[in-house]
Amino acid sequence: MLKNSNTTRIACYIGYVVQAIMLNFAPLLFVTFERSFSFSLLQLSFLIAVSFIIQLSADALAALISDRMNYRGIAVTAGIFGTVGLSLLSFLPFVADAYVGVLISTIFCSFAGGMIEVIITPTAEAIPSDNKSAHMSLLHSFYCWGSASVALLSTIFFAVFGIDNWRYLALIWAAVPLIDAFLFTKVPIFTLIGEGERGLGLRIFKKKSFYPFLIMMICAGGSEMIMSQWASTFAETSLGVSKAVADLLGPCSFAIFMGTSRLLYALLGKRIKIKAFMLISNILCIFAYLTAAFVKDSPIALIGCALCGFSVGIMWPGTFSMASEKIPDGGITMFSVLALGGDIGCLIAPTLAGLIAQALGGDLALSFIFASLFPIVGTLNSLLFIIKRKQKSTSHTGA
Repeated sequence: MLKNSNTTRIACYIGYVVQAIMLNFAPLLFVTFERSFSFSLLQLSFLIAVSFIIQLSADALAALISDRMNYRGIAVTAGIFGTVGLSLLSFLPFVADAYVGVLISTIFCSFAGGMIEVIITPTAEAIPSDNKSAHMSLLHSFYCWGSASVALLSTIFFAVFGIDNWRYLALIWAAVPLIDAFLFTKVPIFTLIGEGERGLGLRIFKKKSFYPFLIMMICAGGSEMIMSQWASTFAETSLGVSKAVADLLGPCSFAIFMGTSRLLYALLGKRIKIKAFMLISNILCIFAYLTAAFVKDSPIALIGCALCGFSVGIMWPGTFSMASEKIPDGGITMFSVLALGGDIGCLIAPTLAGLIAQALGGDLALSFIFASLFPIVGTLNSLLFIIKRKQKSTSHTGA
């Protein structure tokens, strides 16, 4: 057994790398699936929908049984499911119906990704620290570095060995969740609620202060996942760039800029007002999506993809931190329901974006106009937070 709490942080960091692999490896292959297996945009959209439905189910299950959850057991199970899912992707489409094979793999990987989101955040939040907000942002940045690594290393693999050998790369990536599962059998585990104490549980729904955070998570998930899931396909089909350029300057740059945003807050969090940062990020996100939608010049449109990554970076961990500070007794149920809200956004947004593109002749640029609705709602929500804070401050000053 590893005794140092830093080893728990490392396992949590790798956990978010695992989630990045679960969510971002298959989308890099969407165009390949179209070419090799004749998948339509509708079928690809359904894969995205199934992915997030399974994640939603994991979030909902965790919210219902949070008081009986075993942190270590769930983390280990998530790693095993991820390993199985990627291993199945490497051969099942070639020995059965291709779409059914990819779909089954998606179910395993999505369940792993959902359980990681449910268990890693509260596990990391429970580690003793004097600056949990910064640690939370740093933790979530590892999802970004994982996403960038998936895009970059996969691109290098495809360049060296050929895109048709993607099935072997799936097996290589399958080793990462297996390693993390092993780590979680050894590291110390902390919990949010002390011995003999209970969190709010499902009573979280009775707190009016919880719902603005839930809305923020839905907007965060939608704002992030449309670009994350469709950037590579958009760059290839709408901008006409090569597969390598599409992966590097689409999802890879998106992930790097998203990670930079989270790392920036982790380093400067004490000097940055989170509510103002969230407002500016939502406004920047609107600008980024509209740039990608309307600017036909490839380099500028790809800059829009990257800016979108920077703008959405703080949305997810920032909401977790704000909610944890406002509702300290929310416990794992609060994190599970917030993750559920985020995954609702992740499910609805990219799926609708794919359906809109399908209906409009396959032009994903038009879907990015729809995508801007999510940060627009996020902007309005952030403004309400700032207005309420000023009203409260004025009220206290007047008193």
